[in-house]
Order: sequence, then structure tokens, then C-alpha cells
Amino acid sequence: MPDEPAIKVLVIEDEPRLRDLLLRAIQQMGFTATGARSAEEAQRLLGTETHDILLLDLNLPGQSGMDFYREFHQRHPQTPVIILTGFGDLAAAREAIRLDVVDFLTKPCHLGELEVSLDRARRRLKRTSDHPELDMPPALSESGGPPTLDDLERQHILTTLERHGGNRAAAAAELGISLRTLYYRLTEYAKQGYRT
Repeated sequence: MPDEPAIKVLVIEDEPRLRDLLLRAIQQMGFTATGARSAEEAQRLLGTETHDILLLDLNLPGQSGMDFYREFHQRHPQTPVIILTGFGDLAAAREAIRLDVVDFLTKPCHLGELEVSLDRARRRLKRTSDHPELDMPPALSESGGPPTLDDLERQHILTTLERHGGNRAAAAAELGISLRTLYYRLTEYAKQGYRT
């Protein structure tokens, strides 16, 4: 809608060429985009103006992206964050999912994947503004308690598979696991009643 203000995305990426590419691509997708080279620069920018969505690299100079995200999420739990990183660290992915990250993308990331993630973040923003009470992270544990590592791993695998439209080879490649391991996990999830 023309009278709706553009959603502001803060891109926190230390590699200048990639940051510039991301800024241009995000603007072409209809968002307003600002770049930061480090967590410290991002904090300064966030101190002067608000941003609706963050696109965050984990491997940053100075304060790490994950440390920045932990602190940011405590102060701004409603702000959607997309992780973009050069290493598919499963432990970092699990923590990011626990902290309710919108998506965990690995470099090199296709712009189509980024667009899907930004659209997901935009929907979360809309849902939060329309129904703030609905923006609670999903209960991941079957016991009703806090999510287990298995719960987080399952959610990460199924989200990655969904992002690749069910393409198991592409999902396995992004996850950094063998296709055989992925098939085994999906068989186990199907036995537990999850749709794979």
C-alpha cells in the first residue's frame, strides 16, 4: 500500500561487498535498508533510530553476532531477526532458534531465500502489531516444559526442509549433514507424528 511506511531493515555484516549487495537487494525488495559493520556500530545506530527487522552476521569483529543477538533479544524480543552466517554451526542455530530467530541462513545465500525470510519477518511484524498477544514463541517441547536440544534440532531441520520446498538434498547440504542422516531423522520425526 502506498501510504504504508517502508519496513526498515538493519544489515549487520562486516564484509563491505556483501553488505552493499544485501543493502541493494533488500531495497529492491521494497524495504528501507541501513548497514552496520559491527555489533558496536549497530548498537549506535539502534540508539538513534528504530529498525523493524535485523539481518545479522554471526562472525563479526569485536563483539560476536550471537552475543549481540542475546543482548538485543532481551531488550527487544518483538523485533524479528534473521541470522546470516558463513558457517553452519548447529549449536549457534539451536541457540538462535531458542531465542526465536525468524530464520538461520548460511552463506552463500540465494537472494530468493533471503526474500522468503524477509517476508516471514514482515508477517511476524504484522501479526505482532495486529495481535501482540499472539507473538509468543511456539511451545516446542511435547512435555510443555522448556524445549530440549532434540526439539530445537527437529525444528531447525524441518524449517530448513520447508525453506527448500521439500528438496532433501538441498536441505542436507545447508544443514551440513549427509542425505542419509537427514532421511534417518525425518523417518524418526514421522514416527513421532511430525509431518515431513
